Amino acid sequence: MSSRSAVAPVALAIGVLLIAMVSYQCGASLAKHLFPQVGAQGATAYRLGLSALILLLWRRPWRRLGGQRDWRALWGYGLSIGAMNLVFYMSLRTIPLGIAVALEFTGPLALALFGSRRLLDFVWIALVIAGLALLLPLREQAQALDPVGVMYALAAGVGWALYIVLGKKAGAAYGADAVTLGTSIGALLAIPFGVAHAGSALLSPALLPFALGVAVLSSALPYTLEMIALTKLPARTFSTLLSLEPAVAAMAGVALLGERLSLLQWLAIVAIIVAAAGTALSVQRPTLTEPLAN
Repeated sequence: MSSRSAVAPVALAIGVLLIAMVSYQCGASLAKHLFPQVGAQGATAYRLGLSALILLLWRRPWRRLGGQRDWRALWGYGLSIGAMNLVFYMSLRTIPLGIAVALEFTGPLALALFGSRRLLDFVWIALVIAGLALLLPLREQAQALDPVGVMYALAAGVGWALYIVLGKKAGAAYGADAVTLGTSIGALLAIPFGVAHAGSALLSPALLPFALGVAVLSSALPYTLEMIALTKLPARTFSTLLSLEPAVAAMAGVALLGERLSLLQWLAIVAIIVAAAGTALSVQRPTLTEPLAN
């Protein structure tokens, strides 16, 4: 096999993963446009409810259920998906998309660095702390972030870390059906919040195309593309590319939502991206190789 033939699948996988990241952030931008009509809670209900419906019709996981399974891991995984998505969308009400993703990214970063004892890993920890110091509303400034939005984004980071830990267990027990079943459980958590907040507005036919767009762009399409990339890329390469997520989110916020970030906020995002990439390249265990659900 020629070197060109060997490189082609890797290049394709990298391109697919980049498309998945862009798709997810475009979906988040579209969801934010739904906030005035149905709120963050309604947008979450749309995303998880319609995503679950699409995945259930496609995968039909009930055909493979049976025997003793780890139901606690599956329900924990699904509830973490629902809670993570809900608080992440709640954060987008008051803080820019790129900053919300950067703050959320601290969850899997902390998980990857947990228990580390090497000097280099403390460099990545210092970069994360520096980035957070620039982002968190610890001082008076013209573009200070909303503290409540920041707390929601950090809570989403905790949810992402739980998603990774519980997703490994659920994936071992249910295989590829874990995402479908977990998303369905997450929808059971999110939909009541959406109904309580938006009520009958969720049934508006005019909003359905946008809701389907959110579900496809934020879940169905990126999940499928990420699974393709996972089968063709080494774990470290996948994790390193994943560290570009906050930058992609920031650019989506600027291009699609008209958001503007200060120089310090851009520097903070870059610091977290560098820390994520450094962690992915140096960490012993590939913690960040699970498909995304945020």
